[in-house]
Amino acid sequence: MPLVRVSLRAGQSDAYKRAIGDGIYTALRETFNVPDEDRFIVISEHNPAEFQFSKTYMDIARSDDLVVIQITVSNTRDVVQKQALYARIVEKLAADPGVRGEDVFINLLEVVKENWSFGNGVAQYV
Repeated sequence: MPLVRVSLRAGQSDAYKRAIGDGIYTALRETFNVPDEDRFIVISEHNPAEFQFSKTYMDIARSDDLVVIQITVSNTRDVVQKQALYARIVEKLAADPGVRGEDVFINLLEVVKENWSFGNGVAQYV
């Protein structure tokens, strides 16, 4: 049920982008109990003019390798699970493809279950 949108600066390899998707999906499976095959990840690349961010907000030293991750999920997880997800994503992306923790920006959007349709015009969770 998660829908993941990843934004990053243009120029990374397909292997790099695949590793980002794999790391996020694995972290979701481990911390949010996401079912097997529930993988919907969209990765978008942007030139510098289209990818603007603060390099120092909240005293975090970001580089041009910033990865912005926005995850839409049903509103069923508690704060402890969310914190575990954030930490696990950072761990996974540090291991492969080598993204620094300072360069992982995560935003979680929570929606009610009836806001999902996985196909055929049906709200499967209702």
